Amino acid sequence: MNIEQRVAELVSEKIAEIGRPDVFLVSAKMRSNGKLIILIDGDKGVGIDECVQISRYVGFKLEEEDAVKTAYNLEVSSPGIDTPLLNPRQYTKNIGRNLSIKMADGTKREGILSGLTEDAIQIEEKIKEKGKKAEIIESIIPLEQISETKVLISFK
Repeated sequence: MNIEQRVAELVSEKIAEIGRPDVFLVSAKMRSNGKLIILIDGDKGVGIDECVQISRYVGFKLEEEDAVKTAYNLEVSSPGIDTPLLNPRQYTKNIGRNLSIKMADGTKREGILSGLTEDAIQIEEKIKEKGKKAEIIESIIPLEQISETKVLISFK
């Protein structure tokens, strides 16, 4: 088992202990520079309190198990607005928001997330053909065809 898998287990244990089933692990990455980055999110958001509890628990357990043999920095946070959506549960909390989607084939799409299934998202895309009025089209996009999705923030 690698360190990222162990961290995922520890985060799950702590989430269960604090009684927040709406909180979930987005990612756990050990970078080559010795920084262990844990991203957590929640269906209703996540606060500093959950980050602190998970940081203390994971840090204590890793030290107790001597799981990391070199010096490292542990960072626990929620994903920033510029962080791509990595976990399918993140799509649920972003229904109704505008997304920028980079497809696996390199093309880009944009639209309002209107729904999702286990393996696809549904967006409302504005399609404009030359000389015609823009139309709103419902599109289903399989998750396997998406290489990156970001939430577009509007300051209008």
